[in-house]
Amino acid sequence: MTSVLYDAPGPRARRRERIGSVIGGVVVLGLLALAVRYADGRGLFAADRWDVLYDPPKNQTAADVWRSMVVVGLGATLRAAAVAAPLALVAGLALALWRTTRHAWLRAPAVVVIELFRGLPVLLMMLFALLGFGWSAFTAVVFGLAVYNMAIIAEILRAGLAALPAGQAEAAYAVGMSRRQTLLSILLPQAVRTMRPSLVAQLVVLLKDSSLGYIVGYAELLKSIQNNAQYFGNSYYVALFVVGAAIYLAVNLSLTRLAVWLQGRSERTAAPARLAEPTTARDSTVV
Repeated sequence: MTSVLYDAPGPRARRRERIGSVIGGVVVLGLLALAVRYADGRGLFAADRWDVLYDPPKNQTAADVWRSMVVVGLGATLRAAAVAAPLALVAGLALALWRTTRHAWLRAPAVVVIELFRGLPVLLMMLFALLGFGWSAFTAVVFGLAVYNMAIIAEILRAGLAALPAGQAEAAYAVGMSRRQTLLSILLPQAVRTMRPSLVAQLVVLLKDSSLGYIVGYAELLKSIQNNAQYFGNSYYVALFVVGAAIYLAVNLSLTRLAVWLQGRSERTAAPARLAEPTTARDSTVV
């Protein structure tokens, strides 16, 4: 049995794949066992390395530790992302439309802006806003996140527009629609729907890049973890960073699941329309 792009594996190939999967799984489990053994040998699983999470020293309570990470740290992370994400989406949409203009002399500035900010590190833009403009740490973080992701989102939307069949725009022009109407009413909604997983994935990147804010003095989640470790002692670094990693995973996986749900919902919404298209075409032909 063959498919369009490749030959389907036969019994022998499937047997080799199963053997390779078993060997790979055993190797991974062995490496994990070695890592656990090494960590245990260094005392990383000792109770006194984790009691900061339930019975911290220095007259602090567990509620204080968790509040500093979940409420203060994660709250600051989400606040920066919640401000930067809409700015990046709106500016990226404007740049994508600007770059699709027909006149090269109008399109050139948009290309320069996209390539410039896409090629600069996020941290460099945060430091430039903090030291060059004298802005606050929060504003510097939002500026760096918004400007960098603006350029990436513009490229994602431009790729979505370029992937659409040219016949759709030609049909819109044939019925008298202007270029602006065609872009906003026909092409752009389809491009956004097609590139929605990539857009959500970029928003996850934006959220993770907010951790760079601790370098410019913004008290986000990573900075909160670092402050706790410095206050309680270096022996608690592992426990606190494990909790921080779990928080980041929970938030980012939630966004990923949201993207999957939105994609499935849009496909279910579009399915009835696709099923109705042949009937509509056949009826119009008869008339």
